[in-house]
Amino acid sequence: MNLIAMSVTPQSSRAVVLVKALPQPSRTYGETVCCAGVTAEGHWKRLFPVRFRHLRGDSSFSRWNWVKFSYRPPTRDKRGESCHVYEDSITIDGQLPQDERTRLLTPLITGSAKEAMALGKSLTLIRPRNTKFIAKRKSAADLAEEREAYKLAAQQTSIFDKELAELEPSPFDFRFQFEDDDGRHDYQNGDWETHAMFWRWRAEYGEAGGLDRMRAIYDEQYPSKGMVFALGNQAKRPQTWQLLGVIRLDELVQTDLFG
Repeated sequence: MNLIAMSVTPQSSRAVVLVKALPQPSRTYGETVCCAGVTAEGHWKRLFPVRFRHLRGDSSFSRWNWVKFSYRPPTRDKRGESCHVYEDSITIDGQLPQDERTRLLTPLITGSAKEAMALGKSLTLIRPRNTKFIAKRKSAADLAEEREAYKLAAQQTSIFDKELAELEPSPFDFRFQFEDDDGRHDYQNGDWETHAMFWRWRAEYGEAGGLDRMRAIYDEQYPSKGMVFALGNQAKRPQTWQLLGVIRLDELVQTDLFG
């Protein structure tokens, strides 16, 4: 640990997990995942680095889980929501009930990433309009490059991670076309749960059947019931925003304000 980290007193927080983005190979940490959540007071917390093992087995956490964790301010990431998490401190502390989700998250919704950035935010929720889910098959070369990246990331860890080295990337580039207050967009879908859905349903229904069910969820069921996108920008390129999470969320109705 560097001297800067040693001199900082750890802080503690509790947040409900909204975002588990797709794993990204890291030369420093092996396999890392960008996770983000919201405190009971409605403040965003970006948890980094979270390594691959925290998404597997008994230590895994899922969307809507409350997690407790200790952290310090990052040394390089200046985004206000970012936390350098002490991974071993992460513990699951319950789940946010479905009937409490809309009330907690509605105040975090903005009209677009552009609006969120103007407010000084690096994470936001939006309600997309006229969405279209797209599954574009990756080339053999792209898949080979991703497999190699996972193998290299596994070798960066102190103990070789066999699971990570054998991790199979999704054969599809999942995307969303949508509209918000800033116009029409085409974003790659970086939501871990979308890719997990594909693998689960492909095994159960076959590739074509699984994709059909995903389209029904994202093009029909979620939009009709209420859907938000979790967007986040990049530390080094704050003008570049990414789609990190696709979330089913009821819309706030008048009775919710006084219930």
